Amino acid sequence: MPVIDSIAPDYADDVTFLAVAGRASLDATSPVAEQLMPSGAMSWTLDESIWEAYEVFGQPVTFLISADDYIVGQWYGLRAESEIREALDHLAGITS
Repeated sequence: MPVIDSIAPDYADDVTFLAVAGRASLDATSPVAEQLMPSGAMSWTLDESIWEAYEVFGQPVTFLISADDYIVGQWYGLRAESEIREALDHLAGITS
């Protein structure tokens, strides 16, 4: 997530970034979220129902969702910054 947080400001005009925490309390999650996402370019929430709806059983996992609510990309695990930028460029291109 630190890599995504560092590049999120570059895509702020085209992409909404949302991190969804789960399996913890708000008190436990807040300090970790602040540490992992210091740029302020990403929003975050604590919501178990989102994990269930997208069948997420562990982290890290990334979903790219178009403006018309289609999943256009998804991956589990970490990715290199260049791969993330390529995926975000594609997402920004189809949602503009």
